[in-house]
Amino acid sequence: AIALAAEPRLLLLDEPTAGMAAPERLEAIWLVHRIATELGLSCVFTEHDMAVVFAVATRITVLHQGRVLAEGTPAEVRARPEVQQVYLGEAA
Repeated sequence: AIALAAEPRLLLLDEPTAGMAAPERLEAIWLVHRIATELGLSCVFTEHDMAVVFAVATRITVLHQGRVLAEGTPAEVRARPEVQQVYLGEAA
């Protein structure tokens, strides 16, 4: 709420759902998404919970060991074998 008081055009969030239980994480990120949409804000966030990322992101940049591993829409990023292996725990 304090960050929104200054009427920003860009909202930067670092791990906004850290420490929350799984059901609360999705509720919290949907609240942020709704507020950003209503206020016309761009929102950039770092997050390790891929369910949260894929729930609201329109564009994703995946970093691994300090380098860009993949970038694109959620569908494009999810389809990348290296992302599946490193972040989603699936076989490439």
